[in-house]
Amino acid sequence: MKALVKTFAAAALIAVSTFAMAAEGPGAKATKATVNLSTADFALAHYVAVTIEGESAGVEQLFAEDFNQKIQATNAQSNSRSEVVKSLKKQKGEKLNCTVSTDIIQESTGYMVAKVTLKFGDFTKTDLVTLERVGNNWKVSKSINSYK
Repeated sequence: MKALVKTFAAAALIAVSTFAMAAEGPGAKATKATVNLSTADFALAHYVAVTIEGESAGVEQLFAEDFNQKIQATNAQSNSRSEVVKSLKKQKGEKLNCTVSTDIIQESTGYMVAKVTLKFGDFTKTDLVTLERVGNNWKVSKSINSYK
């Protein structure tokens, strides 16, 4: 009898948790997730995770409202915050096949400039990233990309 009660209790818990997850809908957890951006190092690590590893949680939280991305190539491009966020959300879960290195170029109590180098098989992408303290969090305010 006790085994039967345990079985019914387990089945009820599974059913309730399934209905709760279905009620949230797909992607509900990704929009609710907040990321710890309390230090420049955390923000830089999350930037790398978002751009290289396809992490989608906290993408909107990571970029400053006036974020701007410049791409230095044969025909220079400039992308707004909304364009970059939209593009990164599309890349959710996609990991780039490259070697990553980060170097802090300049750091103070309110800003950091870092160099993120991505080495692919036949080319290298260099990303100069500016992070700024906004309130209690750090945000990426500028990104300049170049390719070799």
